[in-house]
Amino acid sequence: MVENKDKKIIVSGKRKRAVARATIKEGNGQITINNRNYKTLDFFDKLRIEEPLRIAHNILGKINFDVEIKTEGGGARGQIEAARLALARAIVKFTKSTELEDSYFDYDRTLLVADVRRKESRKPGDSKARAKRQKSYR
Repeated sequence: MVENKDKKIIVSGKRKRAVARATIKEGNGQITINNRNYKTLDFFDKLRIEEPLRIAHNILGKINFDVEIKTEGGGARGQIEAARLALARAIVKFTKSTELEDSYFDYDRTLLVADVRRKESRKPGDSKARAKRQKSYR
């Protein structure tokens, strides 16, 4: 997490194989994900991204920052979840508001804490992670 003198903060979030990096700075409330305004996303994806924004708006009153989020890896849902995590973390770090952090935790803990579950590795000699070879006694 890097902080420059023009108050630009870089925060990351992960979900499964997706990684999102959010850059937050002073501005007028523009949120872009992979160079697209978040309002152009699918309906449910837009709602997932709006959750931390609505909570921040209720507590802070005014959204006075711009956030640019770049995602890579994973699938579409994983990237949205990673972007949501990075966005919430960036807003908390930018505003330094403990009240906002507490309300994020009360609403949904995964707004600030990453889900660390990962895909289980495949075992040699078997087809999948848990599946075992069938035995035939005939």
